[in-house]
Amino acid sequence: MAIIRHLFLKIRIHPVFWIVVGIGLFTGHFWEVSTIVFIVFIHECGHGISALIFGWRVESIQLLPFGGVAKVDNHVDKPAYQEFIVTISGPIQHLWLPLVSYLMLKTDVWNPENHQLFLYYNKMILLFNLLPIWPLDGGKILRIILQNYLPFMKAYTWTLLLSCLQLGCLSVVVLLNFPFTLNYFVISGFILISIYRDWIERRFIFIRFLLSKWNNTVKVKKVQTRYIQGNLSIVKALHLLYKSSQSRYRITGISHNTINEIDERDILNAYFNGQYNGKTLNDLKNGVVT
Repeated sequence: MAIIRHLFLKIRIHPVFWIVVGIGLFTGHFWEVSTIVFIVFIHECGHGISALIFGWRVESIQLLPFGGVAKVDNHVDKPAYQEFIVTISGPIQHLWLPLVSYLMLKTDVWNPENHQLFLYYNKMILLFNLLPIWPLDGGKILRIILQNYLPFMKAYTWTLLLSCLQLGCLSVVVLLNFPFTLNYFVISGFILISIYRDWIERRFIFIRFLLSKWNNTVKVKKVQTRYIQGNLSIVKALHLLYKSSQSRYRITGISHNTINEIDERDILNAYFNGQYNGKTLNDLKNGVVT
């Protein structure tokens, strides 16, 4: 109960949200608006509750004019399994919500028409959120999967690029088949702005990732040896770091009689000690950089 109480204190309502509710009342679409708001709220609470269980800091549960968002701690210093559970906890709520509508049929305020409308919106919100487009839940799952196979920065960049591509393709399909769907284009506008903002801030996200690696915030047991050229700059080597594992670099082209391995920790130390500018992995190995 303490978690629920804490979560309710984090609820924030966008001012324009009340305008949308007012329009719904004025145009006779009260039940439609109420249904969507309720479903979105439960969806975001799913994210928030699972985040609090893992000890994440939940900044707010925001109800926006055309949806909602649970603002939680940045993902860069959280284990992948926690990221996945927090992300999937929103869509999971849609599995039991139809039962709520079914039980409501036994009351005087709910009828079969309301029930069918509830099922329709519940399904559409679920499917839309699972689209592999950032920052929807499907886009977050895409990023988690890519981070398991690609370096952090490359996975994050590809998530944003693929999201733009898929959002563009989806918008063309909607425009050709449902040209007057204003709500979709308003929502897609919010999504596009979010992608653009994260693209601008991706370097700051990368620095936070490097800091979490340097401070050993995320405990990663898997160590992988990666082969790399010794003339690669320290900055470029940082872009090859993975979130899912620790990297041990083996410099190619060096005699087996000499030490030819560098741990990612040494590279991070050189970077945060300010000794990385213009230096290569060979410099680090040879003691030019400490």
